[in-house]
Formats: sequence, structure tokens, C-alpha cells
Amino acid sequence: MTTITCDQLPALFEGVAALFAEKREELCDMDANMGDGDLGLTMDKGYGALPDLLRENMEAGDAGKTLMKAGMKMSSVVPSTMGTLMSSGIMEGGKALKGKDAMGPRELADCLTAFAAGQAETSDPRLAAVLRDILDTPVSPELLPPKEGEIAQRTEDLVGPYELHDFFLYYAIRWGFGPRKVFRLALAALEEDYGRETILKWLKNFYRRFFAQQFKRSCLPDGPKVGSLALSPRGDWRMPSDAVNTLWMKELEDLESQPEI
Repeated sequence: MTTITCDQLPALFEGVAALFAEKREELCDMDANMGDGDLGLTMDKGYGALPDLLRENMEAGDAGKTLMKAGMKMSSVVPSTMGTLMSSGIMEGGKALKGKDAMGPRELADCLTAFAAGQAETSDPRLAAVLRDILDTPVSPELLPPKEGEIAQRTEDLVGPYELHDFFLYYAIRWGFGPRKVFRLALAALEEDYGRETILKWLKNFYRRFFAQQFKRSCLPDGPKVGSLALSPRGDWRMPSDAVNTLWMKELEDLESQPEI
């Protein structure tokens, strides 16, 4: 599984709840050395209730709003300092996902970072501020110096919206679909958000850059594989560094003259 949909959130947190139920006594013993020894009980009760709270407050197609609403209700289930921290983390994680139907690796990282910021708000406001600054900073290759303190080069300005770029990458590489089919799928899934011209513009940019940048992939250092798609020259992807995109670009040019497709 490479994504977690809104409907799958209760099942995800059932796994979290099972872990805290298993570690309940261990957490209580640890807490007894410095507190009142009820940490395991609080964590077990709070996360044990969360799956049902998610189901009861499900917002179809919006994982962020679902988490935010469930987090608000969670605070009343465990009315304690730790309960407040837990619910604050869930709500902050929801804010990072607002409007999204699913979490991939990047969205999950954003959600966990926001969760940590929410929990740190009371105990360490400076840490919370740093974490939120990380979330608010756009991804950038940082090849150009900042201008007046602002990032001068944003990745989305070069590759297009991440949602489109990831969509193209997944269907063109993971499934091997040609430009015409990728375009048709993108229209079916994302035309309401971006429009035909924008999708076609960034699809052409995707193929142009994908071929032009292959020489960089040929000398990639070792690294982890995340999800079902990787472009490592040592296993998943073999492509000549001097490959040309003529056939792919010709197919995209034909699409420009066929507005009904």
C-alpha cells in the first residue's frame, strides 16, 4: 500500500490503538518513575476511542477535516493534560491534510510533522514554531541564493503542481502508459482542478524533463526505495542517458490538435 485513503483512517488507527493497548503496562511503569503512573491507561483509552471517532466524524473525501473533527472529540474522551496533547496532535495533523482524500509518503510526513508540532505547542513553543516553519517552507532545489530572505527557486515552478507531476510519474513509469493514455486518465481525475490546457502543458514538460534528466539518474547514489516506484539504475529503471523523446513529444503534439481527447 502506497497511499492511505480517508476511508482507511479508522483501520490505520486501530493498529495504533492495538500497539498502545499492548504497551499499556509498560508505559504505566515508565510513567510511575516520574509521574502518577497512568500514561499507559490514558494512551490506551484515547487511541482506543479514536477509530470509532473517525467513523462517526467521517468527512467523505477529506482526510484532514476527518482527523480535525475526531481530534476535537478525542479531548473529551481523555480529559487530562496528556489527552489534550494527543488531541492537539491529531488536529494539527488534520490541518496539514485538509482537503486531501489520501496520504502518500509526502503527505504522511507532513501529517506527522504537524502532529509533533501540535504536541510541542505547550511544552516547547520554540520547537513547535520550527516544525511549523518546516511545513510552511516550499520544496526547493535551493540552487539559487534567496532574494531578500525569500526562496528564489520553487520546485513547483519548474515541474508543475506536485499532484500532476506525481500522477504523470506513477502512470507513465509504474504502469508504462503512453502520453495519450496518461493524458486521458489525468483529464478524468484532475480536469476539474487544473483544466485541459494546464494538464497538457505540464505533461509535455514532464516528458521533456524526464528524458533530459536521465543522465542524473544514471549516477544516483544508493538510497531507500519508498512505495512501488523507484528510478534507481541498479534495479528498477534502466534507460540510456542519451535517450530521445521524439516519439512521446509527437504524440503530445497530436493531442493539441485533437481537443476532444
